[in-house]
Amino acid sequence: MTPPSATAQAQPEAAVESPDERMSITISHNGPYLVHGGIPLTQEVITPVGGHREYRTALTFPLQETYALCRCGQTSTPPFCDGSHVAANFHGTETASRASFEERADIFPGPGVTLYDDNRCAFARFCHREDGDVWTLTELSGDERLKQEAVKESTDCPAGRLVHVDSETGAIYEPEFEPSIALLEDPEEGVSGPLYVRGGIPLVGVDGVEYELRNRYALCRCGASRNKPFCDAMHVTVGFEDGLDDDSTW
Repeated sequence: MTPPSATAQAQPEAAVESPDERMSITISHNGPYLVHGGIPLTQEVITPVGGHREYRTALTFPLQETYALCRCGQTSTPPFCDGSHVAANFHGTETASRASFEERADIFPGPGVTLYDDNRCAFARFCHREDGDVWTLTELSGDERLKQEAVKESTDCPAGRLVHVDSETGAIYEPEFEPSIALLEDPEEGVSGPLYVRGGIPLVGVDGVEYELRNRYALCRCGASRNKPFCDAMHVTVGFEDGLDDDSTW
């Protein structure tokens, strides 16, 4: 079934800077994420299905060449910036390490696959399935079925925290994504989650320097992360709700 469309909000002129011709996300100083290049935007719901979870698309937004996504969590026009970061005196200083994923990751060897884990957790819980968590299944990955279950858990992680490498061939298990951004919703926890960025979209810091290019990563949009710009699951602690279910925001 085709998901219903949502009506996009007009963006305040002050929030949008000169567009980049390529697809990219630029972090503005104490302000929104500036998205360039016509990147598709959806709302996706983390949905329990049997002994695991799946992403289910709830809304598809009209395609825009440029738009500004709120990162302070205060906007009245979610998910788009309405300038509330100014009145809220939002401090969005980036605190995340610029070291590479490989430098930051802990390594968990297994007979079938080896797991790299950089500990950037968005509490999406895709790393837990009926047969066990991703670390246990990595240890049991000599069994082909459990190996595939382990890989499914790592590749579903929206934060890009978990990456499996084949223990024999060195092949990296990573899903192929078209560039897109998803607003994650988590009804089990009663909260709205991070921005799930997929498909190798460059992320540019306030200083103009690009972060390491990753296939998938999760950006904070509640404003409370202690590892900005990335999600650290504080949306659960603060009970963040973006208000998209409230018809008054459209």
